[in-house]
Amino acid sequence: HKTQHKPLPNWAGVYQELKAPGRKGVTLELLWQEYAERSPEQHYSYNHFCRLYKEWAAVLQPSMRQIHLAGEKLFVDYCGQTMPIVDPDTGEITCRAQIFVAVLGASNYTFAEATRSQQLEDWIMSHKRAFEFFGGVPQLVVPDCLKSAVSVARNTDPDLNPTYQMLAAHFGTAIMPARP
Repeated sequence: HKTQHKPLPNWAGVYQELKAPGRKGVTLELLWQEYAERSPEQHYSYNHFCRLYKEWAAVLQPSMRQIHLAGEKLFVDYCGQTMPIVDPDTGEITCRAQIFVAVLGASNYTFAEATRSQQLEDWIMSHKRAFEFFGGVPQLVVPDCLKSAVSVARNTDPDLNPTYQMLAAHFGTAIMPARP
């Protein structure tokens, strides 16, 4: 019985496609589909493709494993992609929704919702709904340095938006922005 070898993808090319600036929406699944189309008779399954890529990429950039305690940190930000909000009667795109994402550090349990903007009111209310979704409040909230959260970003002692500070005081949590 002869073992058939499947062609390996060009991992460097896959890596470049995923990291290329201005190429939003390029995913590992999309790149796997392109790979599978090039070798329709002999290609790796999507899961195996992902495992092989992860093994290949693991040696590129050393990373520091971070240990998060349950309930300690909630990481919050808006993801880069927006979604169209469509008027159901006319089919017209009325605006582009911002996607708020909150992830618990220990479990990666995720809350996400669409909002009309990244303005302060949407930012604050998304936090409230995230806390309700998780059924509790973390010890620390770690936002990125967007204007609704941080007035002045500095490595030490950033200035928080006063309304955001009041949210933290109300819910009994602390805010520790990510470094700029």
